[in-house]
Amino acid sequence: MRLAFFACVALAAQPRVDHHQHLLRSALAPPEGYAQSAAELVKQLDEAKIERAVLLSIAYQLGNPNRPPVANEYERVKAENDWTAGQAAQFPKRLTAFCGVNPLKDYAVREIARCAKDPRLRRGLKLHFGNSDVDMDNPAHVAQLRQVFTEANRYRMAIVAHIRSNYDRRRPWGARQARVFLDQLLPLAKDTTVQIAHLASAGAFDDAGVEAALTVFADALAARDRRMKRVYFDVSIARWESKADALVRLVRRIGMKRLVYASDSPPSKALRDFRRLPLTERELGQIELNVAPYLKK
Repeated sequence: MRLAFFACVALAAQPRVDHHQHLLRSALAPPEGYAQSAAELVKQLDEAKIERAVLLSIAYQLGNPNRPPVANEYERVKAENDWTAGQAAQFPKRLTAFCGVNPLKDYAVREIARCAKDPRLRRGLKLHFGNSDVDMDNPAHVAQLRQVFTEANRYRMAIVAHIRSNYDRRRPWGARQARVFLDQLLPLAKDTTVQIAHLASAGAFDDAGVEAALTVFADALAARDRRMKRVYFDVSIARWESKADALVRLVRRIGMKRLVYASDSPPSKALRDFRRLPLTERELGQIELNVAPYLKK
């Protein structure tokens, strides 16, 4: 009877929160199906029967060093963050906005402090190591990241971090870089939640180095490493089929309670793809019902 009850719970589960969403109004050619306004996104959430979403500003894209320079860059970054905040404010019970910034920019710490004073943005910070071309083997980059993590922790801003280095430029990614994150950055975020996006990938699990990187974090959790106390992983992942066994092994070592549902894509399609993951219905159901601590305040 108890097993039957849990099976029913899993089958009835519906994501309470999509922990990884963006609005792409500033993209030159938004991919088909992606929302460009809060109203569009809320409609999509309704269609997928998802209660809430974390709306991550893409202001960091304006500081992408691999794109043409943007005039008045910092002013544009502030404007993008404020626009995202204003969009989320239209649906305060449905959307929670996070500030975004390239952590390597000289204005990064200033922008975090500014966002921390804005009640619409103070809940959290989105960092994108790939888009910002962070090199975890570069001591200067790590030193700047340490300032950013210290500042976010000071204001108790949760951090959602895409930590996989730039994929297109073939930046190294694997166990060594994951250990830098564990050893040098996580201790500075001891008072706030850190959500590692895409299971430490760029969105695809077949990417070389992802399995090794994720193993570092799984091992740390298994050893009850205190640096992992407030760390969660969002399960927005694709191209896992060729490594299905490794994916299942690692997410089970991490534990379902540490995993949060996320899409980084149009909600209904993302939910269908998520439910194809080679986990049990009970496991999928638990992930769908999890809510990150930063939303429980």
